[in-house]
Order: sequence, then structure tokens, then C-alpha cells
Amino acid sequence: METSQIKTIGQALGQMDLSDRQDAQRKTCDQHGDYESTFYRFGGGFWSGCPACDRERMAAEDAKATTKAEIERKEIRMRNALQRAAIPPRFQDRQFATFVPSCEGAKNALNVIKTYARGFDDALATGRNLILFGTVGSGKTHLAVSAAHSVIDQGYSAVFASVMSAVRSVKETYRKGADRTERDAIEALIAPDLLILDEVGVQFGSDAEKLILFEIINGRYESMRPTIVISNLNMAGLQEYLGERVVDRLREGGGRAILFDWPSYRKGGA
Repeated sequence: METSQIKTIGQALGQMDLSDRQDAQRKTCDQHGDYESTFYRFGGGFWSGCPACDRERMAAEDAKATTKAEIERKEIRMRNALQRAAIPPRFQDRQFATFVPSCEGAKNALNVIKTYARGFDDALATGRNLILFGTVGSGKTHLAVSAAHSVIDQGYSAVFASVMSAVRSVKETYRKGADRTERDAIEALIAPDLLILDEVGVQFGSDAEKLILFEIINGRYESMRPTIVISNLNMAGLQEYLGERVVDRLREGGGRAILFDWPSYRKGGA
């Protein structure tokens, strides 16, 4: 008997006249032993079943409903987290499982970044960062976005931003009537558990833009929030763009710099 039927019958029994009920008799449940069963004329007549079995069925149905509701809530949280992550549509489907290493270097990069993401609680405790630098189209963005998916799956927050969009979000606060301050915009990029900064050094910006970038990275450094920096520059170029002080901070506490020096395996890839 379905739980919904049991509940309906229970409600109906509460409204029945006792004249609708006949004498009880003893019955035996294979699982719970003897119990008292009563015959009711209601609904064409039926004998009541084992009360212990009825309770177990109701408990199982309630547990199933609770599990379903929790899964639905988790899916909603995941959708909201992915929306807040601001991963560009082109990269939203990137996962570790879909990354195909083209050489030993790519295989090593996959293993290092996967280990980093899956042990993100440790990275968060130490503020450990990653620098992914080197060849265009070698899979840097693919692996960084895969890390973001893994981190979000674990219940942490992650945000993806190009340097250009990060700087723009701060500069927009300078216009008249802006609804938030420069500090608000910078704090929004410091707050996530993981920040992925893409296209670092694509074009050498002004001193003001570099200062904004320093404020973001330094703020995350001081808050011990991990950052993944992605750049097509070599290490010398990255140090020139960010400054040796910032690069040193990114590598502090076990931070890794991973060189992607193999040929592009995906036309137009990043």
C-alpha cells in the first residue's frame, strides 16, 4: 500500500463512524510478527495492515521526498554558483574529464591542477595560488575552469574574470551616479574563495590599471584566498607586468607556476 493511500485512509478513518468498523482479529506479519488487524467497510472494505510496516513505508517515503528536495536545492545552489562564477559561455563545459593531454607536460599540468582543485580545502587554508603561463591554445583556461567547477562542486565560491573585465568593473565606479564604490568593486573580487584571473598581460595597461590589479591580488594574498593567474607571457614578461613582488606573493606558501610550453592542441584555444 502506497504511503499516500495510507495517509488518505488514516484521514478517512478519523472521520468514520465507529459503526463502519467490525471486530478486530489477530494476523501475522512475516517481518514484525503478530498484530491486531481491523476490518473497515470504508471504500469497499479492507483489513488494516501491519502498523509497523505502514510506519516503515511512510518513513521511507518521507526520506525519499527529503532526499529529492535536497537534490533539487543543491542543483539550484549549483546553478546560482555557476552563474555568479561568470564563466564565459565558450568555456562553461570545460571539465577535467574532457581535457585530452597531448604530451607528458600536459598530463603533468592536468594532474597538478586536478590535485589542487580536489584538495581545495588545503589550498584555502594556506592561501596557495597557481600561475598558468605559456603557449596560446595549450589548455590553460580549460584546466582553470575545470578547477572552478570542482571547487564549486565542493560548496566553495569561484569567480572567473579577465584582467580587462576586472579593471573595467572597478573603473565603472568612477562614473557619476555609480551605485557602488571603488572599494566595493575590489572587495567583490577579493571575496570569492577562488578567483581565476585570465589574460594577464594581454596588453600592457596603464599604471592605474596595474595598481588596480595589484590591489586585487594583494587583497586576496592578505586574506589568504587562492588565485589562479593565467597568462600567455613567459615568466620574465609576467614579472615585468605584475612586478616581482606580486609574483613572489603568488608563489608564496607552496604556490606553483606551471609552464604550458607545448603546441596548441585546439585551434583558437586558450
